[in-house]
Amino acid sequence: MMITNPADYFTSGCGRCAHFDTPLCKVHIWQKELNLLRSIALECGLVEEAKWGHPVYTFENHNVVMIGAFKDNCVLSFFKGALLSDEQGILTLPGENSQVARVVRFTDLQKVVELKDDLTSYIYEAIEIEKAGLKPTVKSIEEYPIPEEFQQKMAESPALKSAFEKLTPGRQKGYLLHFSQPKQAQTRISRIEKCAPKILQGKGFYD
Repeated sequence: MMITNPADYFTSGCGRCAHFDTPLCKVHIWQKELNLLRSIALECGLVEEAKWGHPVYTFENHNVVMIGAFKDNCVLSFFKGALLSDEQGILTLPGENSQVARVVRFTDLQKVVELKDDLTSYIYEAIEIEKAGLKPTVKSIEEYPIPEEFQQKMAESPALKSAFEKLTPGRQKGYLLHFSQPKQAQTRISRIEKCAPKILQGKGFYD
């Protein structure tokens, strides 16, 4: 079960896998780095909350940054990082299909220490973005190609087509990206068949 108290993350983890509250949890690899990132966010006046099993730092109920730990690095993720000026060139995409979020990755404590002032500046800039109500331009769902195999499946099943069209754009995007990734047609078909029941239930790929 995912954590509901953000403080638990720094001692036990997110609660999303079997390694929760064990020495194998990835938060233990980056405990010093994560705690320093936490203090930087809090010093900027953000409110600490638990969302998706991670510490999320908000300004007036708007998500600003999130902390995360992986096997090879830990990150400070900016929800609207695409709007930041990034004068130091430290932001990277969290994934190849990311549009709005940006992250700063760390593999040692010294790097966090060195970038503390820059991170503080970036967070304050992100807060100003929220104050101004700025919203990034994102690719619309119409711009994502629908694999031929999925088009055929929806043609064969009006119920599937109707259920997919009722999903939120974000859920639709998740499925289209998942279906489009394989190079082999048979793999695309297999993915579509496995996901069809969830679509019919009105659930997203990550639900």
